[in-house]
Amino acid sequence: MGSRTSPISQPITIRRAVARDAKRLTRLVRGSGAYAGKYAAAVAAYRVGPDYIEAHRVFVAVGADEHGGCVLGFYSLVLAPPELDLLFVADEAQGRGIGRLLVAHMQSEARAAGLDRVHVVSHSLAEDFYHRVGAVRTGTALANPPAVPWDRPEFEFRIPSE
Repeated sequence: MGSRTSPISQPITIRRAVARDAKRLTRLVRGSGAYAGKYAAAVAAYRVGPDYIEAHRVFVAVGADEHGGCVLGFYSLVLAPPELDLLFVADEAQGRGIGRLLVAHMQSEARAAGLDRVHVVSHSLAEDFYHRVGAVRTGTALANPPAVPWDRPEFEFRIPSE
């Protein structure tokens, strides 16, 4: 998924995505190094549209200073049924704790929405990440060719009440 680099060195803001973010989020998904090679077809036509942003809780991590406010990562929380639908960190920003910040923010949003669990169907290359941020492996989502021709690990975040 990307090499480990230094921890976050500049302020990161997590804000609600807006319609004008749609093209940037789509580019982040399609350009992800995790979906290179045999995985590329899964995201080649993927689109994060303004309608998707409106329908779900989509949040972006934006860096200040050196990144000029560019989107460093984002996630999408679907409330019914509760699922972390998307979580991406820009390749050049990986290994700096941004994914961990996004997961913590997602858990806070899930708690505020009254959820006690959030399901995740992960890319196999992100399995270690989900273990590190506290998700529990619950099973395997079987391949669904031609859209997704490989099995994927399933996880669950348990959301404790405060």
